[in-house]
Amino acid sequence: AHAGWRGLVGQGGIGVLEQTYKQFSALALVNNAPAAMDTIAWLGPCIGPTAFEVGAEVRAAFVAGQPSAAACFMPGAAGKWWADLAALARLRLRAMGITQVYGNDSSAAWCTVGNASRFFSHRRDRVSGRFCASIWLET
Repeated sequence: AHAGWRGLVGQGGIGVLEQTYKQFSALALVNNAPAAMDTIAWLGPCIGPTAFEVGAEVRAAFVAGQPSAAACFMPGAAGKWWADLAALARLRLRAMGITQVYGNDSSAAWCTVGNASRFFSHRRDRVSGRFCASIWLET
């Protein structure tokens, strides 16, 4: 599931991750597959916490639905915040009971802006690009 900050925060606490998990859960029930404790999430690369500056409204949107999200933002320039999208995603996943989360750990190695030789970044290059991820359900 791909989500920028708007898709991650969603509406009323329901974003892309919650909707995706809801769909997988429905399939799991039909196929007698595992519950949340057996679900594995892998976070891919994204703009890193030292490159993603947002306005106060973005921070407020996350904190309103989940006060602990405040820890995923560091103060920036006047009225701005540095947002850690991977940490926000991990927080949302934990809230759903998904504890097996791998991949992006918010370190510089996962930042799409800072690693031009490894990752595409529209924000960095201002050109279109493509990426692909595969998700499956084992029953």
